[in-house]
Amino acid sequence: MRDLWDLFLTFCRIGGLTFGGGYAMLPMLQKEVVENRRWATEEQIMDYYAVGQCTPGIIAVNTATFVGYNNRGVLGAIAATSGVVFPSLVIIMIIAAFISNFADLAIVQQAFAGIRVAVGVLVLNAIIKLWKSGVKDVVGIIIFAVTFVVSLIFSLSPVYVVIGAIIVGILAGRKRGVN
Repeated sequence: MRDLWDLFLTFCRIGGLTFGGGYAMLPMLQKEVVENRRWATEEQIMDYYAVGQCTPGIIAVNTATFVGYNNRGVLGAIAATSGVVFPSLVIIMIIAAFISNFADLAIVQQAFAGIRVAVGVLVLNAIIKLWKSGVKDVVGIIIFAVTFVVSLIFSLSPVYVVIGAIIVGILAGRKRGVN
């Protein structure tokens, strides 16, 4: 039971302190789940995050579900998922009750402008960490470059981009003789 409570509280903290969506949670996920708790390796987090991004639902919820399931099965998935959702649910209900009264205030608009900049930096930091752990050879650089260009030019669903990267990764691995 203590393990389930730990999953809930850890993901509750991640969900409550992550502003800006799933991408902004990457640094905190890496710190809490990989470094502090050792519930997953850096590669596993990247895999969970990639699959979580191309499956239906919110990236943060999907990733929490994968981590929870990997550690404590179905109950772990429920605990981690509940934890990551709980703070958002409470915060959104409070904001919904009061937002119309304060949305037009200059200080509120300025605060959101500052938050957007900070989230941009957190996302950039996460990208750099993912680059360092994920792009390890020429094939990785090619997949990165092609994915980047394709996503800029075309409005493809992330599902198609990830599936394309999976296919290229498998083909490259077979060509190198990696099973």
